[in-house]
Amino acid sequence: MTRWRCPDASRYLHLHIGTNKSDSRLYMAIPSNERGAAVVEFALLVPVLLALLIGIMEFGRGYNAQITLTEAAREGARVMAIENDAVLAKTASLRSAPSLDPALMTFDVSSHDSITTAAPVKDKCVPEHRVTFKITYELNTITGLFGPIDLVSQGVMRCGG
Repeated sequence: MTRWRCPDASRYLHLHIGTNKSDSRLYMAIPSNERGAAVVEFALLVPVLLALLIGIMEFGRGYNAQITLTEAAREGARVMAIENDAVLAKTASLRSAPSLDPALMTFDVSSHDSITTAAPVKDKCVPEHRVTFKITYELNTITGLFGPIDLVSQGVMRCGG
């Protein structure tokens, strides 16, 4: 039986196994012309992986802030519809969003009739109207590459519960 042998076997990666007891470990022979390839591949791949990781972190942080903001707007609309007090509603919405910075929030509370086109009433909940509690939040990113992002959420409920 004849064995086929590669004429240029020294250019490929080989796994050699020692035959005697003193040389029984496994070792790999790497040709000299491919030694820097792994470093170059790693250097090309690291920025892509870091950008992906930072993007995932920024998205997760923004998504968490949006969910928290939505809950705060709903809570503010609920308190405004029941208590008819804009200051109490703003306080309730701030308490329901402890992870967000209150200095970066702006509130807009208005009451409007869904049937007529009359102008909305500010900071008051008129019976048989719907109160709209809108919060705008300026989210600063971790890296600063994407700039501050304005998140908006609003809660709408019927006045009087």
